[in-house]
Amino acid sequence: PTTQEIKPLHLFKLERLTRTAWCSALLGVAVGGYLAMGNAPPRHTWRDSAKGEASSDTLTLRATLGAGCYWGTENYVKKWGKGGIVTRTAVGFMGGEKPNPSYSQVCSGKTGHVEVLDLDLADPGKGRSRGALYEDLVRFFFMFHDPTTLNQQGNDTGTQYASVIFVHDEEQRRIATKVKAELQAHLDAGRVKGYSRKTVETAIVGAGDFFPAHEDHQDYLNKTPGGYCNHRMRFKKWPSA
Repeated sequence: PTTQEIKPLHLFKLERLTRTAWCSALLGVAVGGYLAMGNAPPRHTWRDSAKGEASSDTLTLRATLGAGCYWGTENYVKKWGKGGIVTRTAVGFMGGEKPNPSYSQVCSGKTGHVEVLDLDLADPGKGRSRGALYEDLVRFFFMFHDPTTLNQQGNDTGTQYASVIFVHDEEQRRIATKVKAELQAHLDAGRVKGYSRKTVETAIVGAGDFFPAHEDHQDYLNKTPGGYCNHRMRFKKWPSA
């Protein structure tokens, strides 16, 4: 059956297993995936695109982020965006070659897609720039997941769990590149200690087509309180230089 015919909320009742195991059960392969076999995560297939520059406050208010399991990514960003900062969220897939992939196809790690949160930010209006708002979002993105583990968040492994910022214009690229460099400098100086390793692996690439996941996965942790989430705040305040 397709993933649309299967109802994941009711079929396995594996909310507290890793997403790697959850995918493995769906695919009918050994639970535990790469970790159970003792293999390292596959090598990173994402690379930063050429860096661009822009100066006007015409930044696109749409953002797309890959930070591991999209359930937790959506949950954390929605909490950050309470009060109208975030006006729309949808989880799904971006970055692969195959159009409209199924969840099981993405779980195979063969399509090249990344699990992402696609969202819209509210226009901040007078007194605050769009760039400043987007910069706040990118900083928060780095605070609730581990960008130093290649294609991995906790026990969830595979290229679909890559840390990626998909940018929608050159101003987003400039800001994301700046914040990533800031974070690396903080790591090098020992001002951030909540990560597993010492190099920020997050890729910054141009956005492509977004393919929404099926409805059961939208706003999943709100529908399933106590459901699986391996995200946590790595640090609570962005360090000063």
